[in-house]
Amino acid sequence: MWSKTYRQRVKGVSPEHLWNVWIDVNYWAAWQDDLEFARLEGAFEVGNTFLLRPKGGPTVTIKIIRAEKGVNFTDLTKFPLAEMIGEHDFIVHGDELEIKVTMSVRGPLAFLWSRVVAQGIVDDLPHQTQCLIERAQKLAS
Repeated sequence: MWSKTYRQRVKGVSPEHLWNVWIDVNYWAAWQDDLEFARLEGAFEVGNTFLLRPKGGPTVTIKIIRAEKGVNFTDLTKFPLAEMIGEHDFIVHGDELEIKVTMSVRGPLAFLWSRVVAQGIVDDLPHQTQCLIERAQKLAS
């Protein structure tokens, strides 16, 4: 299994504001410049799926496998002979909020999919997290 974690702490942003940005999947492409679109039909809840197309990439189906409002969610993307798990956590530390994202790939072809897909996602997490924070701050004001 391949796994990488990115963490960033921020002040002045609540888990609720961040959560509201994350669950608005249909608006992700407006603040994530590497996406053509993301589309969720229905509620952001366990068992539901959404479509996502990165710029220059294929459309993938992503399933929500864990969701605790304002705290965390986990998504699952299946590839041939592998699956990618994205864990997204908001952890309160006094007056700071830690945004933690762990990307994991498991399965017989994890070595391939980690290089082809997951590493690029991890490399972009600092930028994506900053965009998430900025979007949440706009919504809060």
